Amino acid sequence: MLPEGSSLPPHPDLQRYYRAGEKQQFVRQIFDASAPDYERVEKLMSLGTGAWYRRRALRRHGLPCGQRVLDVAIGTGLVARETLRLAQDGVFLVGLDPSVGMLHEARKRGRVSVVAGFGEKMPFPEATFDCLTMGYALRHLPDLLVAFREFHRVLRPGGKLLILEITPPRRGLGKALLKAYIRSLTATAARLVTRHRTTAELWRYFWDTMEACVPPEKVMAALSDAGFAQVSRFLELGIFSEYTAVKPG
Repeated sequence: MLPEGSSLPPHPDLQRYYRAGEKQQFVRQIFDASAPDYERVEKLMSLGTGAWYRRRALRRHGLPCGQRVLDVAIGTGLVARETLRLAQDGVFLVGLDPSVGMLHEARKRGRVSVVAGFGEKMPFPEATFDCLTMGYALRHLPDLLVAFREFHRVLRPGGKLLILEITPPRRGLGKALLKAYIRSLTATAARLVTRHRTTAELWRYFWDTMEACVPPEKVMAALSDAGFAQVSRFLELGIFSEYTAVKPG
């Protein structure tokens, strides 16, 4: 249980990239700039297995469920498209993201409705959605407690939550290898493939947020404090965290 009135940023301010209080502006700008190249680099980084893994994770936790799905921080629609592939006819999926560039790419690539907005203050009524997903964006939220309470608010009673995230090993060779792969190799490949400095910077930023992110125990405590039940974490291949929870009915 987290103390009353506490906040929980996913990581301290990274002053290498932005000054205190400017995180949201920085994140929006860097995603806007790198949106056209994002999927090309993601496919390179995941060696083409990203779609397979996202589909596997969704199936593992019984998603999609019900008729209305919200994908928070939809980006270019990587998780949303796999959700729709698994869904039966009649599922309505809405994607939310603060980056206009990412929303433009998501709209081009899939049959989704998209809305510009922030996960910690969403423009939806209470109890609107049957399930909520978020893929690899937990680190970009300003406050996990505020965002998780908002997730809880827009889910109907009995609604499911699935958050996908990368959790590096805390120390040792595994952490060193993953850091070299994401922060150095992928960032360098991104620069060569796209010729855009911003795209390479995005992948360095990704690693730095992963390394500084609060541990899984705090993420789960924040979900419980937000009112969720059946909070759990499944770990795939030692680095892929799948946080799941249910809004009590």
